[in-house]
Amino acid sequence: MLSRVAHAVYWMFRYLERAQNIARFVDSDIGLYLDDPKGQGNLWHSLIAATGDHALFEERYDWYDRDSILAFLTMDTEYAGSIISSLAAARENARSIRATISSEIWEAVNSLYLQVRSLKPVYGSLADPNELCKIVLSGSYLITGLYYSTLNRGDPWHYARIGMMLERADKTSRILDVKYYILLPDAKLVGTPYDNIQWAALLKSVSALEMYRKRYRRIAPPDVIGFLLFNREFPRSIQHCVARAFESLTAIGGSASAVPWLSAQRSLSRLKTEIDTGTVEEVLSIGMHQYLDTLQSRLNLVYSDLYSNFFEPHERAQQGVTSGETRSADA
Repeated sequence: MLSRVAHAVYWMFRYLERAQNIARFVDSDIGLYLDDPKGQGNLWHSLIAATGDHALFEERYDWYDRDSILAFLTMDTEYAGSIISSLAAARENARSIRATISSEIWEAVNSLYLQVRSLKPVYGSLADPNELCKIVLSGSYLITGLYYSTLNRGDPWHYARIGMMLERADKTSRILDVKYYILLPDAKLVGTPYDNIQWAALLKSVSALEMYRKRYRRIAPPDVIGFLLFNREFPRSIQHCVARAFESLTAIGGSASAVPWLSAQRSLSRLKTEIDTGTVEEVLSIGMHQYLDTLQSRLNLVYSDLYSNFFEPHERAQQGVTSGETRSADA
């Protein structure tokens, strides 16, 4: 499989997952805002913290207020991580590999982008951000369903799943890392009804609240941490995402018994083993922030190895073509 196609399909589905995650975070915070009309806790600031793009936000906006943050995360075309930018990038990647994906997937991606682009911001922000979230979530769910039902289970399918799973694991870890601690304004509120609302909002932001309640009777922080980190069945838990990404990487790179492992397989295998054997008690003893910060660094290492193993040959080839064209012109 061409590294150009592998790179495009990986990033196409990673961008789609990113747009879906941002829409879910925004939708969850809007609901929490209605439960918390006095604005107790730094509700909107937590969304920027989850992206890690404080510096870029502060370059473009003067205040951490609701309208500025919603504009930045949803319709800001100059911010690469916004919903509109993520969908535009996904669409461009889809356009470049239309022969690889199904026509149904292309049409759904194109339609979703055009629908979102047609929403007109009012004074830089959307008049109805709920409408945007509903469109993005329903559209991305449709594309995911088409991915599972219209693509052969070959290399493109596996590259797409790796992209989705790594993005999902990263965003679950980030929202778990920053959201609760930024939102809770006072340690005295731990264990109170307000505290439970915050944990429920955290679960809702990763579409985990209903499945969590089916397993546990009440919301308890150690149970929430365990559910989002180590649950093998919930599709947005970090353990599940890493396991599925490793399955697909093994399908592409081959098993250890057949060929020597690539560096991406080794780094993802080590991460999978650590998560498979991890416990909530271990996380709390290390410190949740420290544990998740290390986890995010390990996920970045996996992508770095994926890039060098599978995607870099395409960029080297492109650079070679450009250099050759330049030499010909000079001659």
